[in-house]
Amino acid sequence: MTAELTYHGHACFSLEGAGNTIWIDPFLTDNPQADVRPHEIDQADYILVSHGHGDHLGDAIDISRRTGATIISNNELAVYCQDQGVDAHGLHIGGGYQFPFGRVKMTIAHHGSTLPDGGYGGNPGGFLLDVDGKRIYFAGDTGLFYDMKLLGEEKAIDVALLPIGDNYTMGPDDALRAVQLLNPRLVVPMHYDTFDVIQQDARAFAERVKATSGADAVVMIAGERLVL
Repeated sequence: MTAELTYHGHACFSLEGAGNTIWIDPFLTDNPQADVRPHEIDQADYILVSHGHGDHLGDAIDISRRTGATIISNNELAVYCQDQGVDAHGLHIGGGYQFPFGRVKMTIAHHGSTLPDGGYGGNPGGFLLDVDGKRIYFAGDTGLFYDMKLLGEEKAIDVALLPIGDNYTMGPDDALRAVQLLNPRLVVPMHYDTFDVIQQDARAFAERVKATSGADAVVMIAGERLVL
């Protein structure tokens, strides 16, 4: 069994696995890094949204309307999406659910969250996904937190998708500490270079990961695919 991960810039990924196409935080419109535009997406079965900020909720509702994809997010954001006329499944932090493609568990993420209309967007989160025998950790916009160690101990993480941009999220130093807590097999940096205040040297970060941990690290460019 194999799963295939594609990076689309910023914190947006798509994942092909178990016969399904899963999108994560599909910020494509106004994303200068994006390799694809929302109207070009014709395949989406599920869309994971970590929180309500525009660079994460992004085009999720539009994509869901056109493809029929189910949005998975915290319960408040799921209700907001349902009110926009799309299908959504709500979770809360620490809770998980078995979907047709695999299990999704919502994890802690330390930062703010509001909806596009300024309303309450519920608690932000990250996700642990079990797809085709692989465990993927999408950290979201979080700062460093010590319970990452528990996530790594629960079950071996094959791929950790970690923000390194600083300012709004962990910077490279804290992301490196996160790698040491999570102990993943592979690290993919995200959430950097999209805006002036989050410019980072991702390749330098990847080299530090390789030099100081047992993990490998890959810097992906938008449109690049990775077989897990």
